[in-house]
Amino acid sequence: MDLKTFIKDVPDYPKAGIVFKDITPLLADKAAFNFAINQFAEKFSGQNVDAVVGIDARGFLLAAPVAYKLGAGLAIARKSGKLPRQCLRQDYILEYASNSLEMHADAILPGQKILIIDDVLATGGTMEATGKLVQKMGGDIVGIGFLMELKFLQGREKLKNYNIYSLLSYSK
Repeated sequence: MDLKTFIKDVPDYPKAGIVFKDITPLLADKAAFNFAINQFAEKFSGQNVDAVVGIDARGFLLAAPVAYKLGAGLAIARKSGKLPRQCLRQDYILEYASNSLEMHADAILPGQKILIIDDVLATGGTMEATGKLVQKMGGDIVGIGFLMELKFLQGREKLKNYNIYSLLSYSK
């Protein structure tokens, strides 16, 4: 299935010069959404994943069904100030802004096998920050997955120590 046909470009969002990749048409199409989730589940089956971490916010939409398919738990990495209990925090830089991510301090147990899922690999800052949070908690990252990778932003360079899987890639 050609998932790219379900991704819509939105120019100059959220800032001038940025082309936002809108995944809502993919999410709305039951065949495309099921195909994407099944691709992640097939790739990481057999890895004995204990928990899947979804990254705020579109990563949640992919991580939850992947966790379900793998029989794993779900943990979330959110923007600062969104979680109610004690959190660990990690700052990061995006291609157009800077931000912080937090996870509940007890979201990952030492030694757990973790898969991290997000919608897009751009500069790699968000995933790098999430990986650092998982490692601070003692999690063993068995893989990271993206719906799409923007290769021209070279985010993979920040993540070269991880097992990376992207369903789609864009060279420009």
